[in-house]
Amino acid sequence: MMMASRGGGVKLASSMMLVSRSFSTAIYRGIIAKEAVTAKAVGFHGDVARKNIGEFWVRGSVFGVRHGSTMSFGEKDQQKAEMKQTQPVVEGGDKEEKKEIASYWGVPPSRVTKEDGAEWKWNCFRPWETYSADLSIDLKKHHVPATFLDKMAYWTVKALRLPTDLFFQRRYGCRAMMLETVAAVPGMVGGMLLHCKSLRRFEHSGGWIKTLLDEAENERMHLMTFMEVAKPRWYERALVITVQGVFLNAYFLGYIISPKFAHRMVGYLEEEAIHSYTEFLKELDKGNIENVPAPAIAVDYWRLPPNATLRDVVLVVRADEAHHRDVNHFASDIHYQGRELKEAPAPIGYH
Repeated sequence: MMMASRGGGVKLASSMMLVSRSFSTAIYRGIIAKEAVTAKAVGFHGDVARKNIGEFWVRGSVFGVRHGSTMSFGEKDQQKAEMKQTQPVVEGGDKEEKKEIASYWGVPPSRVTKEDGAEWKWNCFRPWETYSADLSIDLKKHHVPATFLDKMAYWTVKALRLPTDLFFQRRYGCRAMMLETVAAVPGMVGGMLLHCKSLRRFEHSGGWIKTLLDEAENERMHLMTFMEVAKPRWYERALVITVQGVFLNAYFLGYIISPKFAHRMVGYLEEEAIHSYTEFLKELDKGNIENVPAPAIAVDYWRLPPNATLRDVVLVVRADEAHHRDVNHFASDIHYQGRELKEAPAPIGYH
């Protein structure tokens, strides 16, 4: 009897496989969808159904999902035709007519418009990330070095300024561009290390991760702006690779050893940046540097008027540097008081 029942079970299973294979994908999908609806209607949900009929409906829905990922030849041909159809899209610059990348996963390309309905042309930042710079900030504030680490940070920055002055002299456009390639590093390094620390300790950062990463992004946008004003030469690009490789690793080690020193040094770097941009403005006012129209990326990022000039751009960039100065000196003071950054709310959105 047992052998007979086993033989019958094998025949029944093979016949069911033959019948299931004889169905097309579309018919099978329809049957499973109908059965799944019936199962849901009578109250069988997921693994709650334990009886035979419930198990059939639940398994049927699983098989339906599996078969649903297998498309018929007609559906595949249709998808290939859709992928071939591309539309022009404007990317994060003034480049037009760039073909859209088709996505098998159904991720739609974002369409962003300005408040007036015009198409937003930048992919590197969005309208909600723009702002109007606070030009009322005090530019003359200075942290007088008192401790040994303060003096070490101060004179390190002064030593870094000497080769910069010799190399760029009064070419402030190129100087600003090269300065931003270095200024955008500390925020990224500090934010990354705080991010890893937050993960290790299972704790919040007090908003400082976002603050430092926002600082890095803001400095990078300064670079994207001045690239439109001063085109870097090949040897200047090579210099960036060298300086960034050295500075990134040195700052990384410095932040691990002493965050108070690292933030203090960035504070002094920003003070030097304020001085450089002030000299830049003087040259513009004297007419030694042409006050050209502001790059389009700057007009949108800082919400400048359409007739803004390079002088307006330098003003808002200098204000940004003053805010970064305050944030980093503040962060260093927190460490000097024996506290952690998470204990003081981060100045998110402080521009």
